Amino acid sequence: MLELKRALDARGHCLLEMPTGTGKTITLLSLITSYQLAHKEVGKLIYCTRTVPEMEKVLAELAELIEYRAKYLGRGPGSNEILALGLSSRKNLCIHPRVAEEGSRESVDAGCRRLTATWVRERAAARGGRGVEAAIEEGGGGGGGGSGVPDIELCEYFEGHERAGVEALLPPGVYTLSDLRDFGRKHGWCPYFLARHMMAFANVVVYNYQYMIDPKVSQMVSRELEKEATVDGASDGEQRSAAESIRRAREADAARLQAEYNRLVAGLVAQGALRGGEDWLANPALPEDVVQETVQVREDELAIQEVSPSQ
Repeated sequence: MLELKRALDARGHCLLEMPTGTGKTITLLSLITSYQLAHKEVGKLIYCTRTVPEMEKVLAELAELIEYRAKYLGRGPGSNEILALGLSSRKNLCIHPRVAEEGSRESVDAGCRRLTATWVRERAAARGGRGVEAAIEEGGGGGGGGSGVPDIELCEYFEGHERAGVEALLPPGVYTLSDLRDFGRKHGWCPYFLARHMMAFANVVVYNYQYMIDPKVSQMVSRELEKEATVDGASDGEQRSAAESIRRAREADAARLQAEYNRLVAGLVAQGALRGGEDWLANPALPEDVVQETVQVREDELAIQEVSPSQ
């Protein structure tokens, strides 16, 4: 835990090697979730596992940790609140009574898409101008009725999640896959799409390592992580651009100030107010340290204006 905290404080990378059974999972969860509570600005913990049982084990240990911590910190707002969830395939999260019974992951994915695809929902909404909700109410499908037009079936749980919109949120807690399915049945929301949506708000997300390294999958389920990286990169680029602008402004204004000083002195010499010539111009009347101090003050003023134009 000490070495991990040092790595987090330094905002660097850390590689820990521990034998099986020595407590890697609880070590990571204890330190990192405590660090998150103490430093609200840090990001989420992405915990990758190889199998679904391993995922469930991690979430179960985290739930025990939260209960243990609550004994000492209490359960007040902000004291021990955390949102953790597992993210898996449709096959492990689907609660549609027919689609969930499909055999393979591929068949469940295909069955889900047949009920939630944009074109299917648009056809259901366009039929008779009744809208998607009307299609759901008419027997759970498109409701061809006696018109002789085949029904268009939609998923009531996906539609329920869509209707809830921004209100489709999980309260703080630790959610295993089973917990997500139970929550979805209770509220009428699709657990799979709810879990994907809640990734943006969760402190801890546990999923298969392929979700991180497989480009086809990571681009879909890790979109929120990519957004964070994009924002960080944009911020770094903006800072570099501002620094470069300040540097150029300083160079330009230093040269302009020196030229103005030279013209002032030359004018005084021409008026006879000062004696001198080229030799004298090479050795200004003001000491060099005074000239440099004046230039530096002006540069600082310009730098402040560059960073804060409103001032």
